[in-house]
Amino acid sequence: MTADTMARTDWAEVNARLSGSHPREVLRWAVETFYPRLTMATAFGPEGCAIIQMLSEIEPGVRVFNLDTGYQFPETLELRDRIAERYGIEVELLRPDTTVAEYEAMNGGPLYRVNSDQCCHDRKIVQLRRAVVGYDAWISSIRADQSAHRAKASLVGWDAKFNLVKINPLLTWSHRDVWAYVVANKVPYNPLHDQGYPSIGCWPCTRAVGAEEDERAGRWAGQAKTECGLHSLDSSQL
Repeated sequence: MTADTMARTDWAEVNARLSGSHPREVLRWAVETFYPRLTMATAFGPEGCAIIQMLSEIEPGVRVFNLDTGYQFPETLELRDRIAERYGIEVELLRPDTTVAEYEAMNGGPLYRVNSDQCCHDRKIVQLRRAVVGYDAWISSIRADQSAHRAKASLVGWDAKFNLVKINPLLTWSHRDVWAYVVANKVPYNPLHDQGYPSIGCWPCTRAVGAEEDERAGRWAGQAKTECGLHSLDSSQL
């Protein structure tokens, strides 16, 4: 299908057919439908690592990439090496045109302190737009129960922001479901999760959370911001 055809496709029938399916079956459908023009973005959260484990059994040739802002925790980058060793899948690190030092010099200091939205745009969104050129679909690891915003997503739908189909195989899973899968399948995960960091992004904008806090409370703490912009929805994705 062309991008125009995919944009005009009513994905309701596909969503109805895949409803209730195990994420592995959603991924199998995605591979059969879009591979090799299928890619995946991961921030190395437990969800993304679980999907990589499933892809290793379904089609390890799917290109997986990470948006390396330059502000990632060392533990996150070390996890990439462990995943490559375990599954033979080398997650591609996509970096901005400027280093952190160059970027901060251009902006008179760390931009995340005064305009985190712009920082996310420059060091994530721009890279993702480049990364998906030439692909028909991309896989994300969002869950509906993570936020009211993500609860509006569908398993499969047209992503107008990036001009391709977006597939969310873990959409209906809970935090408990994900960790049950990670433990049962011995999936490598970020050790920071054992230190009070349920959701991990860039180190300047991530903190540990308390037992009673929401799992994403440590992201952009003290700001109204809850998303970097990769998964924000417009009316075509509802």
